[in-house]
Amino acid sequence: MSAVTETQLPLPLVARGKVRDVYDSQLTQNEYAGALLFVATDRISAFDVILQNGIPDKGRILTGMSTFWFDKIAPGIIGTHVLATRWEDFPEELRTRLADVKDQVYGRAMLVRRARVIPIEAIVRGYITGSGWAEYKRSGTVHGIQLPEGLVESQEIPNGPLFTPSTKAEQGAHDENIHPDEVAKLLGPELAKRVCDAARALYAKAAEHARERGIILADTKFEFGLLPADGAGYSGELILVDEVLTPDSSRFWSADAYKPGQGQGSFDKQYIRDWMKGEGLDTAAKSGTPVTLPPDVVAKTGEKYREAYHRITGQPFA
Repeated sequence: MSAVTETQLPLPLVARGKVRDVYDSQLTQNEYAGALLFVATDRISAFDVILQNGIPDKGRILTGMSTFWFDKIAPGIIGTHVLATRWEDFPEELRTRLADVKDQVYGRAMLVRRARVIPIEAIVRGYITGSGWAEYKRSGTVHGIQLPEGLVESQEIPNGPLFTPSTKAEQGAHDENIHPDEVAKLLGPELAKRVCDAARALYAKAAEHARERGIILADTKFEFGLLPADGAGYSGELILVDEVLTPDSSRFWSADAYKPGQGQGSFDKQYIRDWMKGEGLDTAAKSGTPVTLPPDVVAKTGEKYREAYHRITGQPFA
């Protein structure tokens, strides 16, 4: 099975991200006017670098998980950018235009409303790990938020979860962790509160479901946008955009194997990061050296993504 690492559709390309190829749908009627087509490829990145080969079916898994979560957690909290996630639900005009490249789109595409994306990664942390743990060891803080002394790696954060935002960096650059108060300076206090409240509510709802499935949601990031897409300033309807609660944007741990005081096995690309560090390729990748994953690492990573999908949705990935 080969990986789809780049798509070529008969639509105007708007952007290529680390994973997604974004196209202008060229639809003009009704609620689809101005819609974008998000196509999740099988590309994978580590240390902010896109690797040379991808993980077969990864894009379809991400799309399926995002679809599940949009339906599960957004109702009652916030609107979303989703218009359609199944090929059969796309407007006939779009399906006709894409008929010859259906294999590049089927199961991995999402038709979405165009929005002005807010330049903040809305990260919510329930457990102290990753960059949060590294900062805590240095200064006793996470994103500048003072935490009690004596916490251990992977511990549930007392009085958490925490809203710990970061700025959105250009591709190839690092996001910058910031204190929540900085969001108010960037967006204004009213919108900052809306973003914080929505992110925390979404995390709580997702974490509850994950726990029921034997999974700990250690942390995750959300992205938000505003409607109308061409509005001025930071006003308008706040909606949830991008992907949600996938192994690319979240840390999922097995509740059965959870042990505070150490790093945890996870259902995400941490396996690839660890392999690259072990081979000394993390520094090389950052300096521009192309990195190709060996077949066994590709296969193991694919297994982790499939297991995450199965554990969260209750359905085997097909």
